[in-house]
Amino acid sequence: MKRIYLIAGARPNFMKIAPIVRALQARDGVLFKIIHTGQHYDRDMNDVFFEELGIPQPDVFMAAGGGTHAQQTARIMMAFEELCEADLPNAVLVVGDVNSTLACSIVAKKLHIPVAHVEAGLRSGDITMPEEVNRIVTDSISDWFFVTEPSGIDHLKREGKQDSAIHYVGHVMIDNLLYQLKKLEGLDISSLETTPFKTRHTANGSRYGVVTLHRPSNVDNAEMITRLCSALRDIAMELPLIFPVHPRTRGNLEKFGIELGPNITLVGPQAYMPFLNLWKDAAVVLTDSGGLQEETTALGVPCVTLRDNTERPITVEEGSNVLAGTEPACIIGEVRKILRGEGKSGRRPHLWDGKAAQRIVDVLVKEMKL
Repeated sequence: MKRIYLIAGARPNFMKIAPIVRALQARDGVLFKIIHTGQHYDRDMNDVFFEELGIPQPDVFMAAGGGTHAQQTARIMMAFEELCEADLPNAVLVVGDVNSTLACSIVAKKLHIPVAHVEAGLRSGDITMPEEVNRIVTDSISDWFFVTEPSGIDHLKREGKQDSAIHYVGHVMIDNLLYQLKKLEGLDISSLETTPFKTRHTANGSRYGVVTLHRPSNVDNAEMITRLCSALRDIAMELPLIFPVHPRTRGNLEKFGIELGPNITLVGPQAYMPFLNLWKDAAVVLTDSGGLQEETTALGVPCVTLRDNTERPITVEEGSNVLAGTEPACIIGEVRKILRGEGKSGRRPHLWDGKAAQRIVDVLVKEMKL
């Protein structure tokens, strides 16, 4: 019987494959294995995490670990090649744009295994981003392209991909968001780490904002991170902010001696449900995360993206996202518009309806003759 390998390398990847796993489980006679490359080892990925996602534990853990991009990619490729040669799958499905996506695609293609890429065709136009390199190379060798928005179709066609291989299916990240949102509605949130802050800052009609920053271009350069934090301090004088700090970012805040002041609450990285509970009711989200641009758009939460480009233009063209760049005056100006009620009104894009995974599985069943 034919079998699909589903590749994930880090926590966000599992959130993307989870709806696909659930859709595959609903089909009789479709076999799959969940492969965890170990690109990021997260101690919090315990039984509860996978139970939350509604999926089983990974079938294989390859323990690739960290290191430079080359070291990590090479370790994943060697481990995945060994796995495929011992247990040849009929197709490999990769998601997003991490090193695991690139590494497993290359191995599969050289072993003549068809590759399906979920979130195909996204482009920022910034080749200095490691993710952009991974996206371009993965799409150059994939067989089936599952696209989240029209810009992805345009890019793939310009790059010479056949119409028959491009499938506009919607977004599995939104499938997972809506799945988790429904679970959150029935959850006792009093025990969530973010609840005390949220309760305190929504009393008497008050508001709060949420911040995430992790991209190397924003947090590794002393001048850049200082500039962004200056904007955050100014905003926090008008709107209390909570900042779940990525380890890379926290290290650089300490390294460069940056103080954020009393109106910005720093907390550790958050699990999915506590973070969703926090940002879904925020007055504004300030971020450099691609995924959060999409999730805020899906729920209509105002988002100010602290980047000069985005590979997810639909969030700006149709959604609740504003591309503010990295100049403090622009960032502060966009936030003040939102606080005055003058921010843009957005809508949820076409096919972001929670059924993308079902469409993906429909295509795989047809293409693989399952």
